[in-house]
Amino acid sequence: MSEAHVTRVRRLLPGIGLLVVLAGAATLVATVVPGVNALLLGVVFGAIVANTTGVPEWATPGVRTQTILLEAGIVLLGARIAVDELAASGVRLIALVVVTVVASIVLVEFVAGRVFGLADQTGSLLAAGASICGVSAATAIAGTIDADGESLAHVVATVLLFDAITLALFPIAGDVLPLTGRQFGVWAGLSMFSTGPVTAAGFAHSDVAGQWATVTKLARNSLLGVVALWYAVRYAGGKSTDVRAVLDGIPRFLVGFVFLAAVANAGILPTGVVAAFDTASGALFALAFVGLGLDIRLASMRETGMTPVFVLAVQLLAVSVVTLGAVLVLI
Repeated sequence: MSEAHVTRVRRLLPGIGLLVVLAGAATLVATVVPGVNALLLGVVFGAIVANTTGVPEWATPGVRTQTILLEAGIVLLGARIAVDELAASGVRLIALVVVTVVASIVLVEFVAGRVFGLADQTGSLLAAGASICGVSAATAIAGTIDADGESLAHVVATVLLFDAITLALFPIAGDVLPLTGRQFGVWAGLSMFSTGPVTAAGFAHSDVAGQWATVTKLARNSLLGVVALWYAVRYAGGKSTDVRAVLDGIPRFLVGFVFLAAVANAGILPTGVVAAFDTASGALFALAFVGLGLDIRLASMRETGMTPVFVLAVQLLAVSVVTLGAVLVLI
């Protein structure tokens, strides 16, 4: 290992250590207090630190690895996904995902532009963030349509606000509503915005819900390339035919998830290896969800303009109600 790599690792270790300490504390509390979910508590602990003392500068580089940790956990989750169960719901699930994404984009574009009079670019960023994968989608589409930084910052703050709200409310709804683990997971995967909160809410309900929430959300994420290409064509007046937008929009961790799921279901991996991947996936999620909490800034949320909030509130209410009905009937 080169000296540069050693230096980089040393910069990351303090922040990763902070993630480990908070995740360990959440796990300890969850083992002592009945009914408390360790992953969700990790998010809460992270948010408390972020909004009281703040994340120390020495911890920032390591804390930023939470995205990589989450993606690695999702890849390893593929080892325990039963492909035969997915196949049984495959056509209906894919249809639900496609219809939800398309309807959500149309709804947000209409409400943002026609009802609230927001600029086209802001409406498009809100539509992408709510319909595909939150901040990641909004950022990707911003590059595609050459949106200004101020619009993107406003949209990112609004999406993060709803990530925090849905992360708090969906697990409660899951306990109240008459949903199986699979139904709740699919509902959360269809309705919520960003991958991290979806996965956290799913596993807060149950392991089954967590797996189905992740799979459903990954199906939505996979449409980012198609949506990015559509926006590129739209904002170029129909002249752009750059198919690279499709390839660039495919999340790399989605490819790893699908590959590992295929290998595991082919019976190639020994049982011990699958169990080890399962354990590692849970540990990575524990660290990533603490990092997710450390990203929550209540002060920034208070500064978010109300118009984008109204737009996404309409979208979230409409989509969550309609998809709940669809899930109860079809899943």
